[in-house]
Amino acid sequence: MAGLDQNAINAAFSQPEHDGRFVGAFADYISQLAHRRRAVVLAFPPKAAGTFLRSAAIVAIDGQLIRITHAQGGRDAQPYVPILLAYYSGHLGRKTMVTHVHMQALEGNRGIVNVFGLKPIAMIRSIPDMLASYWDMLEIDDAALADGLNCQFPRNFRSLPRSRQGDFLVDIVAPWYAGYYATWIDYAAQSPDRVLMLDYGEFLKAPDIALETALRHAGVARSREVCQRAVEDVWKERTQWRYNQGVAGRGREYFSARQIQRVACLLGHYPALDAFAERLVR
Repeated sequence: MAGLDQNAINAAFSQPEHDGRFVGAFADYISQLAHRRRAVVLAFPPKAAGTFLRSAAIVAIDGQLIRITHAQGGRDAQPYVPILLAYYSGHLGRKTMVTHVHMQALEGNRGIVNVFGLKPIAMIRSIPDMLASYWDMLEIDDAALADGLNCQFPRNFRSLPRSRQGDFLVDIVAPWYAGYYATWIDYAAQSPDRVLMLDYGEFLKAPDIALETALRHAGVARSREVCQRAVEDVWKERTQWRYNQGVAGRGREYFSARQIQRVACLLGHYPALDAFAERLVR
């Protein structure tokens, strides 16, 4: 952070409004600063190919990975303003930032996104399918078991009966996914030019088109050919990027009808999700 000007330092230690909005000279300074650079922000939920697409984006634009959260532990992220100030001030390298952050579009996060002029990209995928992929990861990845997702996994999770493990994922983890979609779908409806919603099924059919669409939205457009080469390069090392099977419908092999219905009931608490419910539980 060495070399930050006094305005940036003052901004790093300033507080937004209680609802997360940045106002007045504080907001004007950040907005002017943010016009200097672009950024690719993949605000995907876990197990929606975010790490894979992030890696392809870095290849396509010759960008750099920057983690914009204060800490990864817990995984329910909030952007950390000092990191963004440092990036937009030119103190975190010259390449365009690419970041992948498991973030809900809560009001405080929207305030940060709006003032920095970020254009986040979210991904719609079946929640049972993501939970199934997450379950696979928990069985082999100690770091994933320790991280949690706005929750703490029991230390004996792996020794629990399979049905109990499934209940934990549905009762404790699935509500985060429901909140994720409730916030992002609402944000996208209010600010369609700012938020891009991708569809996982379409991504599976044509990942190069998904990448091209995401980069265009972020203001760093690349040709279809460049995106296709980037996807091919990353695909060769997909296991390194935690890319699992990417198969639609796996959730119904992992969870009972009762558990799937429980996920559907969670979505029912959010009227904004009514039009998306079939896609989110299929």
